[in-house]
Amino acid sequence: MNAIKLFMKRNYKVILILLGISALLWSFMPKEPKESPEKDQLLLELVTYLLDRTHYDPPKIDDKFSQKVYKEYLKSLDPMKRYFTQQDMAEFSEYELLIDDMILMKDLSFFDLSYNRITQRMQEAKSIYAEVLAKPFDFTIDETFDADYDSLPYAKDQEELKARWEKQLKLNVLSTLTDNLKIQEGKEVIEEDEDSIETIKKDTKKDTKPVEKKSFEQLEEEARDSTLKSLNEYFDMLNDLERKDWFSIYLNAIVERYDPHTFYFAPEDKEKFDASMSGSFEGIGAVLRKKPEGVEINELVPGGPAEKSKKIEVGDIILKVAQTADEEPIDVVGMRLDNVVKLIKGKKETKVYLTIKKIDGTISVISLMREMIEIEETYAKSAVIELNGKKYGLIHLPKFYIDFENKDRRNAFTDVQKEIKELKQQGIEGIIMDLRNNGGGSLSTVVDMMGLFAKEGPVVQVKSSKGKQQVLDDKGTPIVWEGPLVVLVNNFSASASEIFAAAIQDYKRGIIIGSKHTYGKGTVQNLVDLNELLSKQPFGDLGALKVTLQKFYRINGGSTQREGVLSDIILPDRYSYIDMGERDLDNAMPWDKIERADYVAYKNDFTPIVNLSRNRIKTNEQFNLIDENAQWINQRKDEKTFALNLDKYQERQKQIEEKAKKFKAISKYKNTLKFSSLPSEIERVATDTILEDKRDRWHERLQGDVYIEEGVNILNDLKSFSAEKAK
Repeated sequence: MNAIKLFMKRNYKVILILLGISALLWSFMPKEPKESPEKDQLLLELVTYLLDRTHYDPPKIDDKFSQKVYKEYLKSLDPMKRYFTQQDMAEFSEYELLIDDMILMKDLSFFDLSYNRITQRMQEAKSIYAEVLAKPFDFTIDETFDADYDSLPYAKDQEELKARWEKQLKLNVLSTLTDNLKIQEGKEVIEEDEDSIETIKKDTKKDTKPVEKKSFEQLEEEARDSTLKSLNEYFDMLNDLERKDWFSIYLNAIVERYDPHTFYFAPEDKEKFDASMSGSFEGIGAVLRKKPEGVEINELVPGGPAEKSKKIEVGDIILKVAQTADEEPIDVVGMRLDNVVKLIKGKKETKVYLTIKKIDGTISVISLMREMIEIEETYAKSAVIELNGKKYGLIHLPKFYIDFENKDRRNAFTDVQKEIKELKQQGIEGIIMDLRNNGGGSLSTVVDMMGLFAKEGPVVQVKSSKGKQQVLDDKGTPIVWEGPLVVLVNNFSASASEIFAAAIQDYKRGIIIGSKHTYGKGTVQNLVDLNELLSKQPFGDLGALKVTLQKFYRINGGSTQREGVLSDIILPDRYSYIDMGERDLDNAMPWDKIERADYVAYKNDFTPIVNLSRNRIKTNEQFNLIDENAQWINQRKDEKTFALNLDKYQERQKQIEEKAKKFKAISKYKNTLKFSSLPSEIERVATDTILEDKRDRWHERLQGDVYIEEGVNILNDLKSFSAEKAK
């Protein structure tokens, strides 16, 4: 059953309203081509009409709503305040309280003004950064750059805007220059990323190749050239954006004011969403990247048609695409990347003909039969863990995936069921369900999956906007694993992950370990295909709307909305002291509570196990170091002023690096566990070297994972405690 049918089945009363949409909008019959303002007006009316009548808690469309849309929209257009000036904002401000009225009137004058202005300002920015980067910077001047963009006012005029660009570019060049100076001096370069402070970018002491000595002036020029190249690539990507792309930004500024998870998908984005949910797509199995000379093959999907053909390599350039051997191929040089992807993708068992320029300069036409490509990283995977002669199972589940169009295809429930059965054959004594970074997925899938671990009963409660409550039960799924169970979560475990963790916790079936709390997304969305609601219109594909229709609740009556699921055992991580999650979003729906469902929990008392683990954590050097690192990250997160003087910048970097050296031990940690693949995977690895490399890298990462190690310790405690209790 596809998304729209699921929507119709669950919301049959709402359908009566939707049937009136066609009549309401039938007068809307423009004569313009597909990408026209009339299509935008149609989308605006259709989406807002639908939201007003189907959303769980639609906000009042008034001046307050208008102000919020205005603020978020302009922030999304210019988050770093490097395009618009105060003069622009003065013009825009006339519309701040009018957006609500303009929605009702299908008036796009504010969008047209902002769209024309942002494209104009971006063209001007290209001239600014090219001019600034053409001349050397003076790093002896004592000045700073303020990166607190939320507090920063817009530039007064073009002159001040250029000065702001100069400082920002100077910081970029200074950062690259400082790294290059260290490399030349044979020092290691420590680079910060979004996840950690201790990532090592380059350790030149291990390089056998001598570093060419260059003057300061040469290194400074190379740093400017590198910055220029990066900006040119970024603006080339921006140049590919069409009016429809900018309108999607405007439309979502409106749509997301309803709640953080209501979202409009343009046709291309809808395809990507479907692929992410099902873990598969139809095509040739190649990751593409736009280049000035054509479209480059950036990566080959293992087992895909492109990789199996042995005729295509990473680095090859696609020049033309044809659907048959006889037709005139379409030149794709300079074409928008999304449009090239559309030409290449297609139904399985159909051919596509690519004119390829090989790395050696030769040109040939290669035909490929499209196939169903599976995205391996989407699917569940398992490992057998060995410690002191005992075996445990680890199941890593990236999301609760399902193909709504074809439920006979792979889904998270059947895959996890299969993994558990094979793990049991290896004689495991406990299972860790790793749901870290699992953003959710299919509601029905998580309900079914709960049945693999616990007795039949309610799993989650769902409440509609009309107040109707429904209890979703496991429909008699046979229990596959009754032994010790640990569920590992973090701040980014959301939605379906939280339903699973909450049910395990409420039934006292297992122990939840990880971050202090999960993300806190307690709402249910359905994807509505707009084309099925309004089929007779001249604009082609209208895309889809993901709309929040319900809230879900734990079987104990509490909501996971905002609050998330609180871990039974808190494991320190680098985000321990940083606020993040649903609770930190200003338009998140509120927490509330309903009646408890009728269920009977297991008679497990995990208090002794929890106490044992907490005592271990207190004395664990790795956890203590992670906690100290988290405190340091929290202290530095608000550091937004940077010196543009070389000496002062280098001094600050030296201070940071001295502190960061202490935390390098985090990434070097190795546990005493042994990880291995299941027999079925070992068979696949024998003929798939790419999969073998992926699994080797995964096992290597697990070797440095202290969270998995503590999970195994808890499983061991559970097993020992059960045995003692049995005596």
